Amino acid sequence: MTHSLHPQTRRGRGPARRIGRSLALVLPVVLVFSGTLAVARVNWSGAPQSPVLTAADTSAAGASSRAASRAPQDVLRDQLLIELQKKDPGAALTQLQQAVDDRPSLARHCASIARSLGKAAVRVYGPTKAQSYARPACDTSFATGVVAAND
Repeated sequence: MTHSLHPQTRRGRGPARRIGRSLALVLPVVLVFSGTLAVARVNWSGAPQSPVLTAADTSAAGASSRAASRAPQDVLRDQLLIELQKKDPGAALTQLQQAVDDRPSLARHCASIARSLGKAAVRVYGPTKAQSYARPACDTSFATGVVAAND
């Protein structure tokens, strides 16, 4: 009688096992991808589906045609630079804060926009007057822009 020390095991259990292994590899990827897409499409701001900054909000006549092909933060930056020249940096900073509150996806661009406003304020108002408008919007990035424009 011949007995083996290692009993033979069945390696393949047919098509069900192959399908199960394939699903075990593919299903998590599909779930993560579809979940990511679902989260990206949700309007997290709570505002209506219309954009926060529409062409009607801009004072430049040609801005509406350019705004459609540009990133929202670039459109916002341009609008705020116009506001800074028309009124003052304080009004532009207030609008920046409102835009970020209304559309949280703009928060990651807030600091760079505020720095741009600070640099522009120095060009328009000079360093001393520009610094007088500084406030803690976007982690004091406006003041950083004012200082950077002086260097």
